[in-house]
Amino acid sequence: MSAERFETLAVHGGEPRPAAGGSVVFPIYQGTVFEAGPDDSAAPYIRLGTNPTQRHLHRRLAALEGAEAAVATSSGMAAITTALHSVLGAGGHLIAAGAFYGGTHQFLAEHAERLGWAFDLVDPEDEESWRKALRPGTKAFLTESITNPLIQVGDLVGAARFAREHGLTSIIDNTFATPVVFRPHAVGFDLVCHSATKALNGHSDIAAGVVTGSSERIERVASVLSAFGCSLDPHAAFLLSRGLKTLALRVRQQNANALAVAEFLAAHEKIAHVRYPGLAAHPDHRRAAELFDGFGSVLSFQPVGGTAAAEALIRALRVPYAASSLGGVESLVTRLAAGGHTGAAAFGPAGLEDDLIRFSAGIEAAEDLVADFAQALGA
Repeated sequence: MSAERFETLAVHGGEPRPAAGGSVVFPIYQGTVFEAGPDDSAAPYIRLGTNPTQRHLHRRLAALEGAEAAVATSSGMAAITTALHSVLGAGGHLIAAGAFYGGTHQFLAEHAERLGWAFDLVDPEDEESWRKALRPGTKAFLTESITNPLIQVGDLVGAARFAREHGLTSIIDNTFATPVVFRPHAVGFDLVCHSATKALNGHSDIAAGVVTGSSERIERVASVLSAFGCSLDPHAAFLLSRGLKTLALRVRQQNANALAVAEFLAAHEKIAHVRYPGLAAHPDHRRAAELFDGFGSVLSFQPVGGTAAAEALIRALRVPYAASSLGGVESLVTRLAAGGHTGAAAFGPAGLEDDLIRFSAGIEAAEDLVADFAQALGA
């Protein structure tokens, strides 16, 4: 369907008309066995991601990211790893720009060499560092739309252009931004990945991942996904499709809440530093304002007083849960060094400080969140 506004697309994009059996909610096809069609075409099969409920979700996800095709995976890490496997072979080299999510960094650090891959970590804002990392075997360029957990917004347009100029496949993790805030295919990225466990589902009750791109590229990703057995099961696919219906409403409220909390913390005498691109003082604010529709739901900050103060603040908060995920309807807060974010730690003293706290805004009232931080800092 044609839709000018994302809110309408989130509700109706990829939905069949007329609906199956007249239901406006696409049903769960839980079956694993289907008859082949009269033309002897391959029958749907869950491991292949071709069950009708899986296919329905794939159409919805492609519509939201403005892509030709999509596949859903059993987790965000399954999305990243299958995307990389679809591009890199033995002898392949990856340029990875940014202080990555710990799981992504751990995968590369512990498994790349065994798989015959090499990788270089580069500055997401420094094109010269990208050029220096190029090798004859370089196949792909990986980055994040908003880096986790240092909340940087790199030169994303430049990264897509650089990859295209050098014949590389550009891959971006868009989990923190979501397609509400940023649609990477529109600036030239080849593959877009998400941990749909987070904001796309939004209710902290499934694990899922997403890869979107051209039909040709997604066919290669789906082939790897099938071989590894990492497709998303139909019931989780149904829940994720349902979560997408409210994506725009949830993310806009979360963005507004994150900005309110960031502004409060930035002005508080007991807070040493706040990282959030919605703040004018953030070094990437101008770039984020030009590229994004909103600034995301996640910020990180450091209180005055170091690790002890960070732990005391988390204990004193009453509204957010002390938990390490993000993107759900409930606000979450965590001290990152305690959660093993090794990707940022790889950048040394400028990377992951021991007292760095990450806050993921939920959809509560902004006034209640700010008041809770005020009482916690007062304590």
